[in-house]
Amino acid sequence: MTPATAVAKKAKVVYELLEYTHCKDAPSYGEEAAHALDLNPDQVFKTLLVAHDDKTAPLGVALVPVSHQLSLKAAAKGLKQKKLVMANPQLAQKSSGYLVGGISPLGQKKQLPTLIDATALSFDKIYVSAGRRGLEICMAPQDLAKLCRGEFLAIMAES
Repeated sequence: MTPATAVAKKAKVVYELLEYTHCKDAPSYGEEAAHALDLNPDQVFKTLLVAHDDKTAPLGVALVPVSHQLSLKAAAKGLKQKKLVMANPQLAQKSSGYLVGGISPLGQKKQLPTLIDATALSFDKIYVSAGRRGLEICMAPQDLAKLCRGEFLAIMAES
């Protein structure tokens, strides 16, 4: 059990765990999960941590489909910041308590403001990391938002 699955279990929300064999050479953890589990990449969301710069601790979490990129400008606006960058991977790991590629929006060591791309609401259920590489958790987007105190907002970069 990971901290993410413990949060879901304790909250008694309906969820499902899906496991796959992680390949250490995978170029994209989220796309690997979507492919390995034969899921719609628009329904699998990656957990990204953002910060003021690469030397400061993360100050927010952003969830976008693995098939898209995060708009740092939109995330900054949603988090009421002037400018954001992707958090330094080591600082993201330290803040979340998870390894990069297995960072879940649930059960992080430090609860950060969380933005979930609004496209999540077009699905009955979405998939996010369950706290380790090779493990995804699936639940209703509304349940995910409740558990991580997330807010739905358009934060995907334009294609």
